[in-house]
Amino acid sequence: MTQNSEILCIGSVLWDIIGRSASAMRQGSDVPGRITRLPGGVAMNIAMTLVRFGMTPTLLTAIGRDPEGDELVNACSRLGMVTDHIYRSQDLPTDRYMAVEGANGLIAAIADAHSLEAAGAKILRPLMHGPLGYENTPFQGPIALDGNLTLTLLEEIAQSPAFARADLRVAPASPGKAERLLPFLKHARATLYVNLEEAGILCQREFKDSESAAKGLLDRGAVRVLVTDGGNSATVGSADKILTQTPPSVLVTRVTGAGDTFMAAHIASEANGASSDEALSRALHAAATYVSGETPL
Repeated sequence: MTQNSEILCIGSVLWDIIGRSASAMRQGSDVPGRITRLPGGVAMNIAMTLVRFGMTPTLLTAIGRDPEGDELVNACSRLGMVTDHIYRSQDLPTDRYMAVEGANGLIAAIADAHSLEAAGAKILRPLMHGPLGYENTPFQGPIALDGNLTLTLLEEIAQSPAFARADLRVAPASPGKAERLLPFLKHARATLYVNLEEAGILCQREFKDSESAAKGLLDRGAVRVLVTDGGNSATVGSADKILTQTPPSVLVTRVTGAGDTFMAAHIASEANGASSDEALSRALHAAATYVSGETPL
């Protein structure tokens, strides 16, 4: 692959509405802070990091034909993403995500991705019926796929001939949607990106660290996994190799999107020919820089 490799990002592209405070918070807290609205969603966060690493991602998602949707599509185009194949609905509003973060991390979040779920397989038409691919001539490049799609659609993707030659990189979007990755647990072309909690949900047990979680997923039939544990260790595992590293220690100023940044940086590093050790290291540094509030490159 070249630095400008084509990659598809399939999943949620929406508006992130994030409230952040420098104070530690608990249920019922009322504190000063800042509220921002930025393009977000798992697929979008991955795509933004891929652009910073020199790649040109193509978005497959659902965005409403409302003023918020027009603004969001224009923002994606300005950021360097291909938006020609986005499904634009007249009837469905543009999705949103709202989160509150304090000095002690994420306090609460609500993902309103109902339009993406309602659009279903319509977002995949360019991949199944052209011009990006067809069932008899499937897309052969990398695909970043997020778990905001419905379980039914994810099951269809796991079995579809249109994805049979793709390099699938799959993330659950949140622990609450981790079980949606089950169709890919034994998929021969899938790499799973999960955190410690999500690995535990998929394996129906608790793990003490990323290495034991990676081994647990491999024992369940996964071909390749990457498991993160916040500021603790991260592990990439496959049948022939287990590699664990510790991320740099930084002051955390934001958490929403950190996992997506890690995943995208890892994909881009491997696309550019990095070794397993180098790709994991670069991904951890990108995520650490992101949570510290700096630009990840």
